[in-house]
Amino acid sequence: MIARMNRAWLALSLLATGFALILTITATQRSLAANAQGKPMLLVHNVFFSLKESNDANRKKLVAACDKYLSDHPGTVFYAAGTVSDLDRSVNDRDWDVGLHVIFKDRASHDAYQEAPQHLKFIEENKDGWAKVRVFDTDASSPQK
Repeated sequence: MIARMNRAWLALSLLATGFALILTITATQRSLAANAQGKPMLLVHNVFFSLKESNDANRKKLVAACDKYLSDHPGTVFYAAGTVSDLDRSVNDRDWDVGLHVIFKDRASHDAYQEAPQHLKFIEENKDGWAKVRVFDTDASSPQK
């Protein structure tokens, strides 16, 4: 019963996060810096952490640290952190514990975030628990409508 409620809560949270992402990008795209083709550019920063000791308590602790140190940086248009979904399709890479997803309004905001004291403090306080960290940065644009 509790596992079913947790899955339902996770599914609802992911749906709400996706909806919030769509609304955030749509609402901010007109104010973003343009690329060479005149389209708004965002920098999408996705980080996937594999923990040395992969358990629920350590996953929750890292998500809480992400929320504390990484959720409120200048130039952020979207922030989310969470644990690997229970979706188990052949295309899903499930070799991680915690995912961090930050969308910046531009590259300058991302670059400032990389050197921000809160970001550096997050790394210093949490790096000993990481077995592997994978970072996927994307230059993204939204279609003009």
